[in-house]
Amino acid sequence: MSDKTSVLKRGNVKVLTKISMLSAVASVLMLLEIPLWFAPNFYKLDFSEVVVLIGGFALGPVAAIMIESVKILLNLVFNGTMTGGVGEVANFLIGCSLVVPASIIYHRNKTMKSAVMGMTIGIVAMALFSSLANYFVLLPVYAKVFGVPLQFFVDMGSALNHSVTSLETLILYAVVPFNLLKGIAVSAVTILIYKKVSPILHK
Repeated sequence: MSDKTSVLKRGNVKVLTKISMLSAVASVLMLLEIPLWFAPNFYKLDFSEVVVLIGGFALGPVAAIMIESVKILLNLVFNGTMTGGVGEVANFLIGCSLVVPASIIYHRNKTMKSAVMGMTIGIVAMALFSSLANYFVLLPVYAKVFGVPLQFFVDMGSALNHSVTSLETLILYAVVPFNLLKGIAVSAVTILIYKKVSPILHK
């Protein structure tokens, strides 16, 4: 019994070590942001979710949630917050809406088909959840924090795309495409590199 307990403890330590390492890498990648031509400059693409997805595929959906949470916490500690933590919570939930469905589906049947199906469902979930989060939470909170009307963000979107004339069209023409593009880019990179790095995580 003691031998089994010792093995389990060593296994748990290994998993936690991997989660810690992946979280650190993901938090660094969060800093490498790429602005996109069709969205206001506060929507920037980063590839930190690639690391979270890889962790989820290799270690399971619970590990993905842990990596996502530690990544956000590290970013909060080192960079602070301008939204009283509301933005960070929303970003955590948006990230989880991509990686958790993908991880769950992949772990039911570890094939390329399952991975693609899981990521596709995750991309759609992220686009939907981020739209709701931006409409009801993020943009109103940012408007309050910066002391500007919501129309300020609409005007930023309108300067890039004349079809943006309201908060609803900002969500439709900026937030949804941004998250779809981010999900596709993150998923594509994950597919390209997962098999190369997964042996390290399975040791």
